[in-house]
Amino acid sequence: MSKTLECYFDVGSPASYLAWTQLPGITSRHNAGLVWKPMLLGGVFQATGNQSPAAIEAKGRYSRMDMQRFARRYGVTLNHNPYFPVNTLHLMRGAVAFLDTPRFDDYLTAVFNALWVDEQDMGQPEVVAQVLSRAGFDPQDVMARASDQAVKDRLKAITVEAVERGVFGAPTLFVDNEMFFGQDRLWMVEEALA
Repeated sequence: MSKTLECYFDVGSPASYLAWTQLPGITSRHNAGLVWKPMLLGGVFQATGNQSPAAIEAKGRYSRMDMQRFARRYGVTLNHNPYFPVNTLHLMRGAVAFLDTPRFDDYLTAVFNALWVDEQDMGQPEVVAQVLSRAGFDPQDVMARASDQAVKDRLKAITVEAVERGVFGAPTLFVDNEMFFGQDRLWMVEEALA
């Protein structure tokens, strides 16, 4: 593999979801490595003074419309989750818990689809348990892994690392040390990988 693409993301970000649907294909086309970096977007916002586009009514409306344009372009489903924004602390700890395991992709698929396709209330533990069960996970095992102090510390460390690298939102991608913010710049990422 000639280059590596790093992606800092949070499952609660619809733009992260859109990037997730495209990045494996992009890296495959360019024989590049893909390194997922689960971070806590709320922590990034707090550290940088940024906020979700949804916090500004007009910007939130426009962002939803614009993301639908990209979903159509990418040929994927993106539904507006009526429970948005969702506190993703436990979901992101789960992502970190499975990061270096063969089930990481299964975990992301289950959680991203529950949030942005099936419009599930992933802030409710019982809903999360049902989603994970349907995806072949033992919800108690996932919660135990996500509660491990090493997992908590790693999520904090990745979030701090993101802020130190200049990340202010999600998704943020790096090719070598060149930063690209947002799923709407994936064509630039492709050019950098090429």
